[in-house]
Amino acid sequence: MVVNRVIAAKVLAIFRKLYHENYPIERMLLVDRYGGDDEQSMRHNNSSAFNYRPVSHTATVSRHGLGMAVDINPLYNPYNRILRSGKMIVEPANGRPYLDRSTVFPYKIVRGDVCHRLFLLYGFTWGGTWRSCKDYQHFEYR
Repeated sequence: MVVNRVIAAKVLAIFRKLYHENYPIERMLLVDRYGGDDEQSMRHNNSSAFNYRPVSHTATVSRHGLGMAVDINPLYNPYNRILRSGKMIVEPANGRPYLDRSTVFPYKIVRGDVCHRLFLLYGFTWGGTWRSCKDYQHFEYR
């Protein structure tokens, strides 16, 4: 996993603790394996960080493009946003069944679980608490 050097030690500490807690991460490959295609990477439940790309549906460089964000088990923790047109965006597209956060399924990040607690402890914010959209896979550092 590639991250900005500003957060490298924090991310390493988080992943060490997740490993010792037997926290399930299905796949962790560089997005280069997917040709930098974020949708393909997420479809395969690939946890990742650096990928020089814009924020979904904008021209603004993503926190991932700066190496300042980490996505964990993205298939089971999808991004969801309703556009002004009323169209619902779900990324990855095959993550739609996992928008129902009341359902029990593997790899789900929820408020208070060990993954959530560790990222917050190290100063990250979680996209699962955003108001304009939900990005359950996403942890970013500012």
